[in-house]
Amino acid sequence: MTILLVEDDEVIRRSVTIALERYGYGVTSAGDGLSGLELFREGGHDLLLLDVMLPGLDGIGLCRRIRETSMDPILMMSARGDSLDVVSGLEAGADDYVVKPVDTAVLVARIRSLLRRAVYAPAAVPPPADRVRTERYRPGEHALLVFGDLAIDTAGLDISLAGRPLALAPTELRLLLEFAAHPGTVLDRQTLLRNVWDYGWDGDSRVVDLCVQRLRKKIGADRIETVRGFGYKLRR
Repeated sequence: MTILLVEDDEVIRRSVTIALERYGYGVTSAGDGLSGLELFREGGHDLLLLDVMLPGLDGIGLCRRIRETSMDPILMMSARGDSLDVVSGLEAGADDYVVKPVDTAVLVARIRSLLRRAVYAPAAVPPPADRVRTERYRPGEHALLVFGDLAIDTAGLDISLAGRPLALAPTELRLLLEFAAHPGTVLDRQTLLRNVWDYGWDGDSRVVDLCVQRLRKKIGADRIETVRGFGYKLRR
């Protein structure tokens, strides 16, 4: 697995690179957003690790540019864990975030979690089943789940809306599958963090809320209902 690291602080960039290489990852790095965008366009990366504060093109803008053409997993790094930075990164399309200074064990755990649930597929093209990592649905199992004009083929992970293929980011797809497995059932945020994000500890519930918002924009806002004080549910 190869990671694209975009971090302007040379000391942090070197230390993170060394730490990730010790865990067996290949690392390509850049010191600013525009250089990071060029490396991304060259391809060959399985995950992107982006700092929020970058010269030229900042991490939020870089994340948005990447999301225009790619559903690769994106992990953001925020220096302070500032609420605005976190929310902006997640709204731009990031899958998760870590706070600097980064604990290596936490960083690697987050990376492994993202890679486990990653689906590599170009926009509007159904992903091949052998490139999918899910726990609830596995290649070979088949079910066609239909919710109005939303159809989910759980074997090939073909998602269509009104008969047209629908491209979802890896986390959005996992979230939709979790809801589809429990239609009409309220799922609280901690359950979603555990089953979708693979968190073995309490995570930031804002990750769930913002991913639900992104999913609603793609499948229709009225399909996922907010149950105040409890969580979310997919309408039958």
